[in-house]
Amino acid sequence: MDLEEKIAGEIVLSSKPGATMRKWREIFRISQQEIARHLGISASVISDYESGRRKSPGVGMVRKFVRALMEIDESKGGDTIKKFSPTYGEEAIIDMRDFPYKVSLEEFMSAAQAEIINKEIEPKRPIYGYTILDSIKAILHYNSFDYLKVYGWSIDRVLIFTGVYYGRSPMIAIRAHPLKPSAVVYVQPHKVDELAIKLATIENIPLAVTKLDVKKLKENLREL
Repeated sequence: MDLEEKIAGEIVLSSKPGATMRKWREIFRISQQEIARHLGISASVISDYESGRRKSPGVGMVRKFVRALMEIDESKGGDTIKKFSPTYGEEAIIDMRDFPYKVSLEEFMSAAQAEIINKEIEPKRPIYGYTILDSIKAILHYNSFDYLKVYGWSIDRVLIFTGVYYGRSPMIAIRAHPLKPSAVVYVQPHKVDELAIKLATIENIPLAVTKLDVKKLKENLREL
């Protein structure tokens, strides 16, 4: 599935298509006025769709809207499109998998041999995948929009960070980004800082630690 199909499908299937249109417009950093000019319509039409004042857009409008996102981005160098390419950001992604079924938090943590630190929270989200990240490379090379790449086809996933010393930076990045993972796992951290635990708890995200090395962790998770 290419990016255009993904965006169009998400808008059409969304219970709030206008809000989803706005999400993608903002991801591409395109203003309502800019995309309206490209489509040859009034900016108020885009505003009405996004706010829900106008009824859900038809397939034709969705197709034009998505194509406009692509064409405007390409005219600026295609930076956002590149960030969604299969190879973008691979230097920070060690392993990534989407499950064809729901995995419980207990099942995942058992496979990862991970212990949850903030046990007082009550997690309610399912797990449909995971991404193992080199935290140093992610911190050095990723901005807030780049983090979209680590979520694959579902945000209901576990983000696993290697190269963690205190664990502050990954949780600060997660706290600042609108998309949140189902859980976070640190691989062999030196020590987990209280700030990281506090931020995870505020976001109601289970924060866990595993003593497994990356190789063994990947082997265990591939068996899920």
